Amino acid sequence: MPPVTSALQRILVHEGDLARMDVDAIVNAANERLVPGGGVDGAIHRAAGPALREACAAIGGCPTGEVRVTPGFALKARFVIHAVGPVWRGGGHGEDGLLAACYRNALAAARERGLSTVAFPSISTGVYGFPMERAAGIAAATVAASLAASPLPDRVFLVCFGREGLAVHERALADLVANAAP
Repeated sequence: MPPVTSALQRILVHEGDLARMDVDAIVNAANERLVPGGGVDGAIHRAAGPALREACAAIGGCPTGEVRVTPGFALKARFVIHAVGPVWRGGGHGEDGLLAACYRNALAAARERGLSTVAFPSISTGVYGFPMERAAGIAAATVAASLAASPLPDRVFLVCFGREGLAVHERALADLVANAAP
């Protein structure tokens, strides 16, 4: 089986609450200051408890496209990988590359820790305004390429909030599967 096809079988699209995922690490769609915000970030901070805020404050911040890792504290996940996605500014300011870097860097951080399961939100598609279809395609392609190059993590979940996001991510993954077929 070609490596990309095998990698695609390790990606699962899931509708649900990222903060409740029972995985080795969840990825937080964080802001550069790593302070609790709204959306996914706020939900993760609320579920993890105040120790997560303290750990993020000790780190101090994170540039767009990069990641920082903290314990999961009260979450089921052992770790939180904080990924700072780009704010959508029309597509001509390197947004695609910065978004792909979030996924690549988060998976690299998971591999460095020997983690088997990682769950991602749809990074930058909330208040940062990144178009969801475009972001889903970048997420699926980047995760598949990373998994094709490494046995870890074993499973990656693309966790969506709502049926619309689920359908968009399922289509993005289906498009990759169709294009990978011999």
